[in-house]
Amino acid sequence: MIEWSKTTIKEFQTSLLGWYDENHRDLPWRHDQDPYHIWVSEIMLQQTQVNTVIPYYERFMRLFPSVEKLAQAPEEQLLKAWEGLGYYSRVRNMQRAAQQLLQDYDGKWPQTKTGLQELVGIGPYTAGAIASIAFNQPEPAVDGNAFRVFSQLLEIEADITKPQTRGIFETVIRKIISKDRPGDFNQAIMDLGASFMTAKNSDNAHSPVRQFNQAYLDGRLDEFPVRSKRLKPVDKHYFALVIKTPQGYLFQQRASNELLAKLWTFPLIDGDKLKEEYPDLNEDTLSKTIESKFAAETEIKTDLQLVDAPVVKHTFTHQKWHVTLMSTELQDQPDLSHFAGQIANVEQFTTLAWPTLQKKLWSAYQKRQIKLF
Repeated sequence: MIEWSKTTIKEFQTSLLGWYDENHRDLPWRHDQDPYHIWVSEIMLQQTQVNTVIPYYERFMRLFPSVEKLAQAPEEQLLKAWEGLGYYSRVRNMQRAAQQLLQDYDGKWPQTKTGLQELVGIGPYTAGAIASIAFNQPEPAVDGNAFRVFSQLLEIEADITKPQTRGIFETVIRKIISKDRPGDFNQAIMDLGASFMTAKNSDNAHSPVRQFNQAYLDGRLDEFPVRSKRLKPVDKHYFALVIKTPQGYLFQQRASNELLAKLWTFPLIDGDKLKEEYPDLNEDTLSKTIESKFAAETEIKTDLQLVDAPVVKHTFTHQKWHVTLMSTELQDQPDLSHFAGQIANVEQFTTLAWPTLQKKLWSAYQKRQIKLF
C-alpha cells in the first residue's frame, strides 16, 4: 500500500475539490445540508443508480417532507412509496429511526458518526456521509465507490469483502480527507467513482486525479479493488397461484419474518418444501397436490393449470427464486374466512405494495401464450 506525504495529500485535495467545484452533479439532495435529505438519499442509493433514485426521492419528499411525517406514516403508504427500490427493511428501519429521533432525541439529529450509528438502520457509511455533509465532521464515508477509488489510488490489497477491511480504509481516508470541506470531499469521491473511476468502462486517462492513481500508473487497474468471489445464490423453487374470482385476484401479504415481508403477492407455494413433503411428486400429480395443500390451508377449492409462460426468475442477495405460474378461474366468490389475504381487481393493484417479483409475475401472466384461431 502506498503512503502519501502531507504535500501529496494537500495536492490531491486541491485537485479533487477543484474538479468537484466545476463538475459536481446537481442532485436534489445536494441543494442544502439538511441531514434528513442526506439520510433519505443515502438509504435509497444503496445498490440503486442515481438516475433511478431521483424520482423516488422527489416523490418521497412530497409524501414525507419531514422526520415527523415519516414517523407517523401508515406502513402501507410507506411500502408503496418504496416500491421498486427493494430491501424493504430499509424503509421500515427509516421509520423506526424517525420515531427514535422524536422520542429519544427531541427531534434533534446527533452530529457525530458514533451518535448517528445509535439510530436504527444507520451504519458506518451512512453515518459518515451525514456527519461529514450535514455537520462538517471529517469522517470517511466508505462505500463501493470509496473502496474502488482508494484501492486504486493507493494500491490497497485488502479484500473488500471482509468486514475488517472497512476499518483499514477508514484509517487511510481519515488521513487524507479535507478537514475544511469533508462533505464535499466525500461527495467528490462519489462523483469520481461514478464518472472517471467507474467499475466498468472507466476513463482513468482523463481523470482529474490520474497522477495520484498508482494502479493506473503501474498498469494494475484490473487488480483493484481486491475482492474474493461471492457465494452463488441458493436456488429456491416456488409456485405462484393466479386465482381469478368474479371480483378480482387473490393476494396474500408476506409474513413479517419472510423475504418480502408485508408485501403483497399472488399466493406462493414453496416448491422445495412441497418436494420434501411429497417425495414422489411428479408432473402428473403436481396440480392436484398443490390444490389439496391450498384447500387444506384456506378451504378454497381450485382447479389449477400450469400457465404457458416462462419460469419467472428473481435474484436476492443469497437466494435465486424460480417461480412457476399456475392459474384458475373461480365462477363463484370464495369464502375468505380462512384465507390470510384479500381480493383486488386490476384497478386496485396500485394500492397494494408490490415487490419487483410480483411485477414480474403479473407481467409474465399477461404475456402468457394465447392461442389464436
